[in-house]
Order: sequence, then C-alpha cells, then structure tokens
Amino acid sequence: MFTLEVNGRKIEARNGETILDVLNRAGVKVPTLCHMKELFPSGACRVCSVEVEGFNTLIPSCAYPAQEGMVIKTNSPRVIKARKTIIELLLANHVQDCLYCVRNGDCELQELAAVYGVRERRFPAEPEKRPIDVSSPSIIRDQNKCILCGKCVRTCEEIMGVSAIDFVHRGSKTIIAPAFEAKLNVSSCINCGQCVLVCPTGALRERSYLKEVTDALQNPNKFVVVQHAPAVSVTISEEFGLKPGKDVDRLLVNALRRLGFDRVFDTAFSADLTIMEEASELVERLQNGSQIPMMTSCSPGWIKYVEQFYPEFIPNISTCKSPQQMLGAVIKNIFAKEQGIAPENIFSVAIMPCTAKKFEAERPEFSANGYADIDAVLTTRELARLIRMYGIEFDSLEPQEPDSPFGTRTTAGKLFGGTGGVMEAALRTVYYMITGKEPQDLVFEEVRGLKGVREARVKIGDIELGVAVANGIKNAKALLEQIKAGRNDLHFIEVMTCPGGCIGGGGQPFNTDQNRVRARLQALYQIDQNEPLRASHQNPLVNELYEKYLERPLSHQSHKLLHTNYAERDVLV
Repeated sequence: MFTLEVNGRKIEARNGETILDVLNRAGVKVPTLCHMKELFPSGACRVCSVEVEGFNTLIPSCAYPAQEGMVIKTNSPRVIKARKTIIELLLANHVQDCLYCVRNGDCELQELAAVYGVRERRFPAEPEKRPIDVSSPSIIRDQNKCILCGKCVRTCEEIMGVSAIDFVHRGSKTIIAPAFEAKLNVSSCINCGQCVLVCPTGALRERSYLKEVTDALQNPNKFVVVQHAPAVSVTISEEFGLKPGKDVDRLLVNALRRLGFDRVFDTAFSADLTIMEEASELVERLQNGSQIPMMTSCSPGWIKYVEQFYPEFIPNISTCKSPQQMLGAVIKNIFAKEQGIAPENIFSVAIMPCTAKKFEAERPEFSANGYADIDAVLTTRELARLIRMYGIEFDSLEPQEPDSPFGTRTTAGKLFGGTGGVMEAALRTVYYMITGKEPQDLVFEEVRGLKGVREARVKIGDIELGVAVANGIKNAKALLEQIKAGRNDLHFIEVMTCPGGCIGGGGQPFNTDQNRVRARLQALYQIDQNEPLRASHQNPLVNELYEKYLERPLSHQSHKLLHTNYAERDVLV
C-alpha cells in the first residue's frame, strides 16, 4: 500500500492498480468510453485523462499505473477542456439523429455531452455516410454511430472467443466490420449480442420486432400468445428502477395481459419439458455408450458456434429443441388443436434475454408445416419499451398467475436462467430416472457460481457421472479442445453462450456489472430454495402433457414435436 493525492485529498493505493482503479475505489468518478474493467486497458478514447503533477501531458487514467506520491487532478480546467474537446470531435464524426436513435436517453456519448456542456457543433464536418447492415436476424450494425472505442471487438475476441468483427483500414478510414467488410449474416457472428451490451452508442442494437408484435396485438383475426423466459423476471425490474435481482414474475404476467396478449405462458414450463427429454436422452446415451459427452442444446449461439467451428461435435449435441422452440411447437400443434384455432391464426411471441433467440426462431428447422413455431422474439429491453409505450406503471401492478396449462413450473425450470441451471435441473431428474428416488440434496453446489468452468463427479446408483459447466463460449472452446485431445472422463456438458448464462444475455438491461449479474443469479437460487416443486419430473402438467399427447419422453410423437437436428454451417471466414 502507498499514498497519493487526488484533488487535494490523500488516498490509499495498492500495488499494481491503475490510476482509474484507485479513483473508482475512492469514489472519484472519471468518465470512460473504451474501458472494460475485466480486460487489459487499451487507452483508446482518452476521455478518462487526468492531470498529474510533473507530467507535461495528460495521462489516461485507465492505462497508467498508480505510483507513490502522485499528485492528481481529475477536474482541473485543463482536464475539463480536453475531455470536452474529445467529445466534440467524436460528435463531429457522428450522425445527429439522437431524437430517433434507440439509445436516446441511454447513450454514454450523449450523457457525456450533457455533463460537459456540449451545446453546439464547434467542429462542423460531413461524415462519410455508410450503409446500415440489416442482414442479421438478431443485430443491426450502424457504422455511422460508431466511435471506434473497440469494446465490441474486444468483447467478441477476448471474452467470447469468436472474433467475428475487427478494425478495418487505417487512420480516418478506420471502421469496424466482419472480415472482407462482409455482412453479419455471412460472418462467423453467433448472434449472442454481447457486442450490443457493451456498445456505448447506437452503433449496435438488436433487430426490433416491436412493430410486428403491436400489429398482431391490434389484429382481431390473430390469437396472440406470449411466453417469457426464466431469466426475464429477475432482470426486467432494473429497467424500471427496481433493485437488481428482484423477482417480478407475477407482475410481469399482469403487464403482459394489459398489453393485450390472449394467453400468457411461462417458458420455465417448457424448460421442465426440456429436462424430461434431455435427461431421458442422456440416460439412453449412457446405456448405449454413444456420442458421449452429450452437450446441451438450449443456447442458440452455442449451437451456431459448434456448427461453424466444431462441426465434428454436432452429434454430441442433444437433439432437444430449446425451451423457447419446444413451447412454440406445443402451442402451434397441441394448444391450437385443443382451442380449435388454426395454427396460422396464432401469433406466438417469446420474451427472451437473448438476441440469438431471434436467429433461432427463424431457423428453417423450426418452420414445419408452412408456419414458424415462434413468430416474433422480443428482448427484455424491447419488452420494457413496449410496457412504457402502453403507459403501464410496472411497479404499481398487482401479481397475477400465468395461464394454464403452460404456466405451471418447477424451480428446476427457473434455474435455466443462470449458468449451471440446466445442469442442476438435469441432474435432479437423471438421478430420479436411474434410481427411482429423489436425491438427498437437490442442490449441486459444484455446478453453481460464475467460475468459467465448473466440474463435478456425481454418484448416481452404480454410475459415476462426470459433468462440466462452461460459463461462456470461450470456456466451452477450452473444453472442446481437451476432448479433441483425448479427454474422456466427461459424460454431460452444459454450455451457455453468454457469461453468467441467460441473466447476462445480449438482450438484457445494458448494465452488465458483475455485482448485478450475481444478484440476478442469487435471485434464481432464492426462488429454488423457497418453492416446493423443485424437480422437472414433479411438474404435474408436464406429466399430463405426456399422458394425453406425447406418451413418454423420447417417444415417436415427442421426437416429432420436441427434437431437431443440426448440420455444419458454412461462413465466409
């Protein structure tokens, strides 16, 4: 430990800290645009520059190590002028359409311009107009709003390990684009949307399906149903100023009814259904000794990643559809028949924490019989916009129950919202299927938490099951490489594309601070602890669905409705 001076105040610093680390810990706010706390500093934007006594130039606080005896000024006239000039220069090369931008009121550049009093365009310029990339079903890319902070590039490469985009050209011609300046739809992009989460402006945003949904809600010839994913209820509260991790599941049901949806279902129901199929599939593979380790199939970004980069592992992926697609198929094929509604007259909406779910809904595998299982996917952020648009005061709503028959869930289905949740839910049911008994302890602590890879050896009857949970694609890649190199002690692997799982998905509220992610995950654990139905095979309406329509897990009918196949996918790079 050592001491330095900041704005006339003595502050303790630790060895190895940057100036910005010290300032943040001391509660001294310094603006940043390019800084990513968990990654090596780039010092690209210089907005965080401070004045240090004895230095001729301003110092980027994010990239410069704190040193004993430093005398630092974070708000001197020189610093304020420099920051304001940087902001003005960024705005000079930025389209002036803030009124129409999806990030209006939630844009870091706009916020800094307001804080530093930028009220006129001091550097008039005519930025080169670049076409907007609307090729992806999940993400829209607008180079005209890009400030070249590099956060999307670093996220895609260093956090996700995909490297679908990078800096192209040099100097004033520099842009960020896929290889060969191709469109996103032919790049290696897996649609995860983590780049959207870190973008400080509107250069990256999810493709919105709000118009399609509102049109359907206003169409008297459409029967509009909606499902909401397990993670959404513990994150959407943040959009309305409530504390992170607050579960508003039943308030969300009320809000969706007020929006005009004819039926409100819970995707956690089909998460239970997924576990029944997936656990049965794992038991069958263990008995046959085929295609082990089995890997989960709930995360569409992960599926696309395997199809592009590791097609040799496609046979290892579970053939189960994701909970979103399972419920979509059940709604269009079973619910429609029960209600006497033509499937093409049902408009099925999914509220998801994930931009890749938009891509998944448009996959041709899920458009059998001439209509899609899911007609539109909205992210958590889009739903919040819709609720505001309809003038609904979210925090004043009364709790309501979702509609039967697809509203009953267990807490195992709810755990799907966080990394390790699918694994834990599956282990509870696999144990029951093999032994005929419930496990003594339903909590498998080894697979919980936010560590990159968690592994466990689980004793089930005479079987010792080797399981692993990969928190994020980059960690999954490490496991795949180990298996390619000959590792053979794993039987079941859960992979979630986004760090933290669905609670950290690309469609969630923009603040991705790790404390928020932990609060969201703890909320899911709390739900699991407090409710009585905690294993998917205990869900009475899932069991009734099998009795009436599907016979049993892995039956011919369940395969037809709830399973699919994947194939190698060609990309430009």
